[in-house]
Amino acid sequence: WVIGVGRGAGAGSRGLSRRYPQARVVGMDVNLALLAPPRRFRLPFLRSRSLRIQADGLRLPLATASVDLVFSNLVLLALADPFPMFAEIARVLRPGGLFLFTTLGPDTLQEFRRAWAAVDDEPHVHPFLDMHDVGDALVRARLADPVMDVEHLTFTYADFPKLQGDLRQAGWGNALIARRHGLTGRRRFEAMQQHYRDQFPGAPLGMTLELIYGHAWAPD
Repeated sequence: WVIGVGRGAGAGSRGLSRRYPQARVVGMDVNLALLAPPRRFRLPFLRSRSLRIQADGLRLPLATASVDLVFSNLVLLALADPFPMFAEIARVLRPGGLFLFTTLGPDTLQEFRRAWAAVDDEPHVHPFLDMHDVGDALVRARLADPVMDVEHLTFTYADFPKLQGDLRQAGWGNALIARRHGLTGRRRFEAMQQHYRDQFPGAPLGMTLELIYGHAWAPD
């Protein structure tokens, strides 16, 4: 059994099915809409060995020691502490089972963080987990031999509306940029945009993602 947990697990399940054609693949997400495959993939998806289940990664509806591989894509973004999810994954993995995941590190959206810091002292950008804290949580959950790597990606945009539109289209507009308890005034938001542009004089606007890859094993 192969389990894809969270963010776009429906799409991820197709890739897992291609990689492991003999496995039974299950996509799980709390948001049922994210489990639905795009229209052009709908019929092949239904004919595959993949299943889709609406479920929370913190309470997997699976028997203990029943899964060979768990894949999690960007689920940790929503968690202040990854340990409860890691402990649940450790519970469902068979001895020797593998956990693969991706998440974003604290250098993500650093340009937004600097631009907002020039405007006020309040936190506006999501506090992404540090790679070392993620590794410590894996060890606490008794997942063995954790290995992690990091990659910095920079995307460029001709203007701020295109950059912001990309964040919204990815579904990250509100999830990654922390919202004030009150409304952000127009002048303050425009000032932030100007400080953002000032970081790239005479060049396209950049946006950084720190992408963390990791894996660990269930103990034998």
